Amino acid sequence: MRRYTRKLLALANPQGNVENLQKALELVPELDVDAVALLGNLTSGNGEYKDFFRVLGRSAVPVFYVPGQQDAPARDYLREAYNIEIAFPHLHGVHGSFAFGPGHVIFAGMGGDISESGQERDEESQLRYPAWEVEYRLKVLYELRDYLKIFLFQRAPAHKGLHESGSQELAELIKTHNPRLVVSYDNDYQGSVFGHEWLGSSLIVVPGSLAEGDFSVVDVLESKVETGNVR
Repeated sequence: MRRYTRKLLALANPQGNVENLQKALELVPELDVDAVALLGNLTSGNGEYKDFFRVLGRSAVPVFYVPGQQDAPARDYLREAYNIEIAFPHLHGVHGSFAFGPGHVIFAGMGGDISESGQERDEESQLRYPAWEVEYRLKVLYELRDYLKIFLFQRAPAHKGLHESGSQELAELIKTHNPRLVVSYDNDYQGSVFGHEWLGSSLIVVPGSLAEGDFSVVDVLESKVETGNVR
């Protein structure tokens, strides 16, 4: 196993599909990845995280994840994430936070919907945060400029090639911090949606929906993307 992050298995929107998650994680040795990036929605909206997190804990490599818009209320998600990360220290929730990956790499992000500034915050019926809160939570990254950064967002940034109606403020945040890679998804996507485009010098990757069996493998250093399906 490499001691740095060269290849990444990117997963999104599992919708509580434990079987597809298990199949994806079983591919880790074959795909020769160094870490897994996972975006919510983790559950189908029923708040049942235990079985899902137990399977996630079997990963042979570190996992970095954020919740989705329907992973509410936040207190239930955070309680389960806290408990599972005690049992499996290689799992790292980076919801409004960051964690160090293999090598000189930082994973950071924010789950849920990211609305334009001024809209209401919600952690009860859905996860929704104003863009200014995301910027505030991630301001610590200004002190970690020398690290290669990988961002995880369940909301898509505004981008003509990927999601023109995505968050413009999120796009500006990405340009400010200049991460090498951004793994992104959006509740507006339907079915198997893959894509990768550049936003400034950051590669934006939409990995498809794990609920449909989709996954993407990203070569972080060479900025190459391959797609697949576990079915």
